[in-house]
Amino acid sequence: MAETATLPAAGAPETSTSAHTVTPQAASQQAPATGYGARPQHGGGAAVKRQIVAFSFYKILPEWKRLPEHIKSEHKAAFAGVLQRWNRPGEFLSLTYSTIGTRGDTDFCVWSICYSVAEMNQMRAELLSTPMGGFLTTPHSFLSMTKRSQYQIDREDESEGEGRGAIRPGGHKYIFVYPFWKTRPWYLLSLEERRRLMDEHIRIGLAYPRVKLNTTYSFGIDDQEFVVAFETNFPEDFVDLVQQLRETEISMYTLKDYPIFSCVRMTALEMLDQLG
Repeated sequence: MAETATLPAAGAPETSTSAHTVTPQAASQQAPATGYGARPQHGGGAAVKRQIVAFSFYKILPEWKRLPEHIKSEHKAAFAGVLQRWNRPGEFLSLTYSTIGTRGDTDFCVWSICYSVAEMNQMRAELLSTPMGGFLTTPHSFLSMTKRSQYQIDREDESEGEGRGAIRPGGHKYIFVYPFWKTRPWYLLSLEERRRLMDEHIRIGLAYPRVKLNTTYSFGIDDQEFVVAFETNFPEDFVDLVQQLRETEISMYTLKDYPIFSCVRMTALEMLDQLG
């Protein structure tokens, strides 16, 4: 399925954007970050800029949990402060999620979207330079980019859009993230055959409108080929969707689609408070 997309046109005037950062309210009440970038121009126009996307999963060391409460509070405030400072309208966005209770090897996830690998590198470096950073490991981290899909989705909402080149995350309580690889025989099929196989895949996905798919591309910049992030308020829909997709013909061309991360949307401080 195609990437979710709403990317600003390169060189678009500032009046064409309505970017904003995510406000720190309850995750279940958050609206999608739909202003992150502008809607693409229809019927041509300037090429859109592509986004850099990173999912970083962190694990806190047990030693941190034994620190005095006031020290931990200072650490959490400094870490959250970096996230807040780097949330810049239309330029850099980070969403935070807890994986406490859903993964044994990670505690939380920071999903960031920007337009520069160098900026992503600098922001993550600043997170790890905080006092809490010295107590963190990064068991998993996935880097990817947005890209226009080859396949027509025919979905009118903003979550699946041919011709869009940026993702608009947020507004859902849960995300389910995993890296993805296709088999080499998949790439040897004709485009027409791949589209035929994708038609069934897309048709099933469209039957679950409460699940929003974000697909980003990692060819050459990370180990995986794709990173997929499904956003929803209804985990049961996602379970049924994935089970049904396993029964499609195209599933024979899946090489690997794990590890899978089930993440719960929270503000940065709520996420950090769950660490203990």
